[in-house]
Amino acid sequence: MLKIEIKPVVALFIAAGALLLAGMHDSVQAQGYPARPIRLIVAYASGGGADFVGRTVARKLSEAWSHPVIVENRPGGGSNIGAELVARSAPDGYTLLLATPANTVNMTLYEKRPYDIVKDFAPVAQISTAPNLLVVHPSLPARSVRELIALAKSRPGELNFASGGVGSSNHLSGELFKFMAGIDIVHVPYKGGSGAVTDLLAGLISMYFATPPSSIPFVRSGKLRALAVTGAQRSAAAPDVPTVAESGLPGFENSSWHGVLAPYGTPQAIIGKLDSELVRIGHMPDVKAQLAAQGVDVITSSPAEFASFIERDVAKYAKLLKAAGIRAD
Repeated sequence: MLKIEIKPVVALFIAAGALLLAGMHDSVQAQGYPARPIRLIVAYASGGGADFVGRTVARKLSEAWSHPVIVENRPGGGSNIGAELVARSAPDGYTLLLATPANTVNMTLYEKRPYDIVKDFAPVAQISTAPNLLVVHPSLPARSVRELIALAKSRPGELNFASGGVGSSNHLSGELFKFMAGIDIVHVPYKGGSGAVTDLLAGLISMYFATPPSSIPFVRSGKLRALAVTGAQRSAAAPDVPTVAESGLPGFENSSWHGVLAPYGTPQAIIGKLDSELVRIGHMPDVKAQLAAQGVDVITSSPAEFASFIERDVAKYAKLLKAAGIRAD
């Protein structure tokens, strides 16, 4: 039998050649990308904050490319249904996830998950951040955070708060508020912000830590009353509304964010092309103005920066959930 011996130097050249060919293949893929429509999965019902941000980004990507970026709403499971769909999709850049804090929260919230936010996804870019807006129905006899806390303490277990789903930013804002204020209020989860706002407008829900896009129009029309924002600073979209921290709960802060993830294994050249487009869109004056009007601030980041942010967010919420004793329903 003929025995071929590959010397170490030759093996090194073979390995280097393989890497070069792989890089060339990725580059060719990126040059032809996209060659067909792209799906952007939003793991919530239409009409909420995540849907608003997702559609804003998808519209701009569609204008830039010859193929459309189509938003698909896949609500349910505290965002796990939509995230699992993307995690199990082909890593080719044609199925993307609009990520939110729920995806990092779920790493602790659920003992068994159909995906791992760190291992099963390739970060593309963070695109925005926004505080939640504490809104109540005008019939609720509370015109400030202090009055709301006093009302809740006088009626333990009677008031409720909506969320866009278990583990969503508005759920965590509500739980943090409940924990820090020492009050007994009941969580009512929905499959997205639109359902929560609809029931709040009907007076079926006491309060909602809403995403600004889903609530600011109703605050401006007088159909809802804004008591506070959950960020560290006041929102430019509602400058007259104080923060929760300055309204009686010092140290309170919890904000939402949005970003784009692809399935793990997506070629880096495609990730880079997507990131470049998202950064370009984020710097567009009309996009900044449109998002700012709804209380959403644009953030642009590299894939590496977004990966580090996700890891920090997982650790942050793990600490919060364990301290507050929060578990999945």
